[in-house]
Amino acid sequence: MSAEFEVQGIGITEIAERYGTPLYLYDGDELESRVDGLKELLHPRLEFFFSLKSNPNIGVLSVLHARGARAEVSSMAELVTARRAGVDPADIIFLGPGKSADELAACLDEGVYAIVCESFGELALIDEFAALRGMRAPVALRVNPSFSVKGSGLTMGGKPRQFGIDESQLFASDDLVARHPNVRFMGVQVYMGTRILSEEAVAENTERIFELADRLAGHLGIPLELVDIGGGLGVAYFDGERDLDLALLAARVNPVIDGFADRHPGTRLVMELGRYLTATSGTYVVRVRYVKESMGERFAVADGGTNHHMAAVGVGSFVKRNFPMRVLNRVDEPATESWHVTGPLCTPNDTLGKKVQLPPVRPGDLVGVLRSGAYGPTASPVLFLSHGYPAEVLVHDGRAHLVRTRDDTEDLLRHQHLPDRAAATALTEGTAS
Repeated sequence: MSAEFEVQGIGITEIAERYGTPLYLYDGDELESRVDGLKELLHPRLEFFFSLKSNPNIGVLSVLHARGARAEVSSMAELVTARRAGVDPADIIFLGPGKSADELAACLDEGVYAIVCESFGELALIDEFAALRGMRAPVALRVNPSFSVKGSGLTMGGKPRQFGIDESQLFASDDLVARHPNVRFMGVQVYMGTRILSEEAVAENTERIFELADRLAGHLGIPLELVDIGGGLGVAYFDGERDLDLALLAARVNPVIDGFADRHPGTRLVMELGRYLTATSGTYVVRVRYVKESMGERFAVADGGTNHHMAAVGVGSFVKRNFPMRVLNRVDEPATESWHVTGPLCTPNDTLGKKVQLPPVRPGDLVGVLRSGAYGPTASPVLFLSHGYPAEVLVHDGRAHLVRTRDDTEDLLRHQHLPDRAAATALTEGTAS
């Protein structure tokens, strides 16, 4: 009998039979170890804020928060999720380039630690809302710096962007503080990029962000209660990549933080982490429905695809590269064949993996896309072909927990409504008479 993939001693066959497929499976031990490793090795003044955009599941957040992670949110639903998971408002920051009036009002009413402001228009609206409440709103300025990121898979600053306010514009706004009397300017945030796999790049970016924060605070005459250095720590997905070495990262970054922390003993130092905390914990599990050959190439057609895992298409990459994949119910069998692993969608782009080396695949096999705990269904077109959201299962303390119920047909149709033809007819006839 072949060995199978397990999470905390629970076999994948049991999990798939209990909860069905497709599903996302998260290992709570791995989530905890990611936070623990950062806290053990990185500077003690550095606080870790989990970016819910990477995985907004409340069960995942609850595990990370229990180990000391705070929350970075970017929508009303993420704010409510963080609060329901038990995160104190003093440990929540809210950012995003297009915050709604309702979201800004909720930040003030809920008392989040900081609103990370990304435009002058947003700043004026925050000032107005704070005046109506007779309060001063805590605001950190998101700066789009003049320098570019090094070693990033996706650049978020240093170029014309919708994110943040250009460094040059802020240095030209000598009356910024005076024009917003209901805003308490309390810090600086810079997010340079994501999927960074170079320890040296993280250290250099951190040093330059600290230098920018010092210069800007001095120019505007504002305190530095908060400096958020972004983060963007990556994980290795593809051939030729390697994971960050935390010990080496600490050796490079901690001295940079130490110098700044000594000069600013009261400043809260923040690193945002999404992908780094959750990616390695997650596996996207699909069941093979059919196997076939087409023009000499093998295809395994599964019950889930890029509708749940758009990242597998290679969005943002010039070349399609496969996430690591395995036949989970036979993990000890050698990979001797080349397979295209595809989903149920009516598009040739619905390909989870191209020419993946796997054992001979059979209908009923469970195929797993590994390192899939970040930017899975939340960053995918889950409603394409009306398949809906997959189930999500978290294994924690040796027990499997359903942390999101799979969408069924009624879930998908509940918010749709037929037009009231009788009312429309009566309205038309009344107008005609």
